Amino acid sequence: MMRGSTGTALVSLALLLASCGVPRPERPGPTRRPEPSRPAPKPRGPASDMPVKVGKPYQVAGIWYYPSDESRYDEVGLASWYGAQFHGGQTANGEVFDMDRVGAAHKTLPLPSYVEVTALDTGRTIVVRINDRGPFVTNRIIDLSRRSAELLGIQRAGVARVRVRRVFPSESDRLALRWGRPASERPMASAAQMADLNRRFAGRPAEPKAPARVAAAIPDEAVPVGGWFIQVAAVGLRTRAEEIAEFVAGRVEPVGNLWRVRMGPYKSEGDATTALAQVRSEGYQDARVVRLASNGSVHGTK
Repeated sequence: MMRGSTGTALVSLALLLASCGVPRPERPGPTRRPEPSRPAPKPRGPASDMPVKVGKPYQVAGIWYYPSDESRYDEVGLASWYGAQFHGGQTANGEVFDMDRVGAAHKTLPLPSYVEVTALDTGRTIVVRINDRGPFVTNRIIDLSRRSAELLGIQRAGVARVRVRRVFPSESDRLALRWGRPASERPMASAAQMADLNRRFAGRPAEPKAPARVAAAIPDEAVPVGGWFIQVAAVGLRTRAEEIAEFVAGRVEPVGNLWRVRMGPYKSEGDATTALAQVRSEGYQDARVVRLASNGSVHGTK
């Protein structure tokens, strides 16, 4: 997703990338400082579902993604949402992102395509239209617009456990979603379905190159020292610490009777501060930047 233009060459690059259905170079993940929102142009008509773009393999932050037209896509994982910092920008298929419209980003499904999203904590289910690429954060499988997150009931949590299933909705539902409006209401997941989905989530395989989950599983491994870190939380239960670490792509460290969650190290204080803003926006208001000396002692906090 591209923010304000900085020149003709950059605009040309953005248009070229949009034609290929790959993510904007300025949308590598959730660690950029939010910008003030800007008005999104009002659509003069519904977005078009043609042409459908699958796209070529692409690389973000050293990880390769391989778009494909998976008609039976059905996964459980974590959902996040994005809003004001991208409002009015361009999505990966060239549309204007409006955080108040029902939409979402996915790493590999066609642009556009439709998925059913079910919140594993509540059973609430909605249908969204995929028109962007992301989220480029380990173990997150979909990035919802703010409006989609509100409909699903996860906007306050920031990150939630979900099931994402490819669907092919009716023409009336597709038209509503092409306008950015909610599709027809879906029934809540039954108790039996919820139990099955929660079992699937608990037993899902680790994503390749998932340092957060590996670190959480082996908390006694060597912990990096020296540099800028974010201390997200310190809790008494290891399982809770592992859950937080998975949400924020951090690591778990044992500290006496507590389990501490930290992110980093970061190359500079500016990088850490930028990441801190995102972490706090996801609900971890007590998170802070810490600077550690080479012996692991806290040198300063912010």
